[in-house]
Amino acid sequence: MKIHLVDGTYELFRMFFGAPPATDGRGREVGATRALLRSLLSLVTTEGVTHVGIAFDTVIESFRNDLFAGYKTGAGIDPALLGQFPLAERAAAALGLEVWSMIELEADDALASAAAQLEGDTAVDQIVICSPDKDLAQCVRKARVILWDRRRDQQLDEDGVREKFGVSPASIPDYLALVGDAADGIPGIPRWGARSASLVLARYGHLEEIPDDAGAWAVKVRGAPALAEGLRTRRADATLYRTLATLRTDADLGADLLASLAWRGADRDALIALCDELDDARFAERVPRFRN
Repeated sequence: MKIHLVDGTYELFRMFFGAPPATDGRGREVGATRALLRSLLSLVTTEGVTHVGIAFDTVIESFRNDLFAGYKTGAGIDPALLGQFPLAERAAAALGLEVWSMIELEADDALASAAAQLEGDTAVDQIVICSPDKDLAQCVRKARVILWDRRRDQQLDEDGVREKFGVSPASIPDYLALVGDAADGIPGIPRWGARSASLVLARYGHLEEIPDDAGAWAVKVRGAPALAEGLRTRRADATLYRTLATLRTDADLGADLLASLAWRGADRDALIALCDELDDARFAERVPRFRN
């Protein structure tokens, strides 16, 4: 069987900026939630999709904000989007998906944890993480754990990660520490860019293996002395940024994770009630299977 792990936060953002706006009878903006329901229904009714989990950032801030003041927050997010997070979680649950509502950890930590905890299960043929986010590339394992950008219908296995980023999945946190990740508020190390980081990490793998002296580098990189000096003077920062970029794999996702992911159909009562609330009552007519 294949396991599909969905980045609910990304999906809700994607729907908010890509789908037409709509309001319910209370005047609330609900267009992204309506679009998310349709996207998730399309996923669970695709041939071969049997086990699905979805994670949301119920609270945008996480333990990482305690480590670094510049880490991403909910500031600046459109209230019309932020207000749909509770609705989106309810929608996914009503459709019958296993929902992970993350508070101290982030949605990506839940996805990384599920992938790590299921990777060794012999009943699982492949784990598909449904997200284009580059930090999730660290979870890829050969062709057994892959990324799938549903919008572009592009998949990345381990070879694909190396081709795209120039490093192995294990080096992705080090790569993000050097080049930064604007989406997460990780500034990176000055002068380091994608090419220099990929060339150096392809040889050394991790930050602590990169020599302080550029003369000792076993790889030729343009501007190597300045790069080496920048890293040498900011190694503590780089190590912190790597910690921020490293996904946790110890999230508590329940005792019987595999069984919980089996899609057995929507919760009829919950879905009908939610669709009435969203002024989208006809959506329930499209659902082919109910568990009650």
